[in-house]
Amino acid sequence: MGLKEQRKACGYSQESLAAAMGVDRTTVGRWERGETEPQPPLRPKLADLLGLSLSELDALLSPQAVIPEVEGNLDSPTPDGGDDMIRRDFLRLLAVAGALPALPADEPFDGAADFRAMNAHLWQVYQLARTKQGVYPIVRDQLAALAEELEGSRDTSGLCVAAGDLFQLAGELAFDQNRYTDAAASYTLAASASREARHYDLWACALTRHAYVSLYERQWADAVSVLTAAARVARRGDGHLATRHWVAAVQAQAYAGLGDLDSCERALDEAERVLDLTADSVNGGWLRFDASRLAEERGARYVELGRLDLAEVALQQALAQVQLGRGQSYRRRGAVLVDLAVIGAKRRDLDEAATYAREAMDLARRSGSGYVARKLRTLRVELRPVASDVRAAELDAELAELAA
Repeated sequence: MGLKEQRKACGYSQESLAAAMGVDRTTVGRWERGETEPQPPLRPKLADLLGLSLSELDALLSPQAVIPEVEGNLDSPTPDGGDDMIRRDFLRLLAVAGALPALPADEPFDGAADFRAMNAHLWQVYQLARTKQGVYPIVRDQLAALAEELEGSRDTSGLCVAAGDLFQLAGELAFDQNRYTDAAASYTLAASASREARHYDLWACALTRHAYVSLYERQWADAVSVLTAAARVARRGDGHLATRHWVAAVQAQAYAGLGDLDSCERALDEAERVLDLTADSVNGGWLRFDASRLAEERGARYVELGRLDLAEVALQQALAQVQLGRGQSYRRRGAVLVDLAVIGAKRRDLDEAATYAREAMDLARRSGSGYVARKLRTLRVELRPVASDVRAAELDAELAELAA
C-alpha cells in the first residue's frame, strides 16, 4: 500500500488531508507521486492522521514512479490542451532566445515596443478583471506571436524583455488558479528571458514571483534561497525602482514562516524604504509594490508570528486603504479579511472570525480567485481547537464547501 491508498483507507480526500496538514492540495499530490517528500517537521502529524508509526510512514514515502494523478490534480492540463501549448511555446522561445544573441545582429527591431505596449495593456486588463482567467487566451496568443517573432529576428534583447514581462503575467494567471507547476515554469522562463536581456529589475521580479510557489507550499527555506538570489539581482537594477523593496517584503514573509522575528523585522524595515521613492518607482505591470501595501504586509507577517495586537492595528489600516474597484483589490481585500478572521479565531472570538471570513468567501466567489480561497484554508486550521462550538462547525462547513 502506498501513501495514496493509506490516505483513502483513512477516509481522507487530497483536499481534506491537505487542510488537516495545513498545506496545499497539490503538495499532497506531489507526496503521493513521489515528486517530493513531507518535510521532517510535518511527518509526525502526517503519521498521526494516517494512523501510522514514523517508521511505517517512512516506508510509504519510498520513491514511487511519477504517474499522472487523475483525482482532481490541479496541475493537470486543461481539456483543450492550452497548458501544453503554452509550455511548448515557453520552451521554444527559451531555446531561441538563448541561441540568437550569439549571432551577428541584424538591423534593430522596433516591433519589441509593440509587444511591450500590448503587455502593459494586458496587465491592466488582468488587474481590473473580476475573473482573471478571461485574460488567459489573449496571453497565450501573445506568447505564440512573440515566439514567432523571435524565430525571425536576431536582435532579441527587446523581445526578451517583452517575454520576461509576459511570462510573469502567465505565471500570475496559473498561480491564481492553483496550477503551481505551470506557474513555476512561467516564472523560470521569465527569469531566463530577463537574464538574456540583462534587465535586472525584471529578472529579480521573476525570481520573487517564483518564490511565492515555495511560500504557499510552506517551504520557507526554499523561498529564502530564491529570494536571496532575487535580492542580489535587484541590487544591480535601477535604484529608483521599488524592486529591492518588494523583494524585502516577500523575504519578510519567508522569515515569518521560519519564526525568525528579527530577520522579519529587518526585511519589513527595508520594504518600508519604498516610502523614500517617487511615484514612478512602479510600472503598474510586473512591478506594482508601493507604499499602499506596507500595512497589509506588516499585518500579515505579525499574524504569522503570533503578534495579534500589532497585526490587528496594521490590518485595519490596510482594510481602510484597499477599496474595491481599484485594480486587484478583490485579491488584496480578501487576503486582509482572511488575516483578520484568523486573528478572531486565535482569540476564540468566533463571531468576529465568521464576519470577516464570510466577506472574504463572498469575494472569492465573486472573483473566482484561487488566491483568496487558498488563504481561507489557513482559517480551517485555526478552527480545529474550537470545533465543538456550533459556530465554528458551521463556518468550517462553509469553508469546506467553498474549497470543493
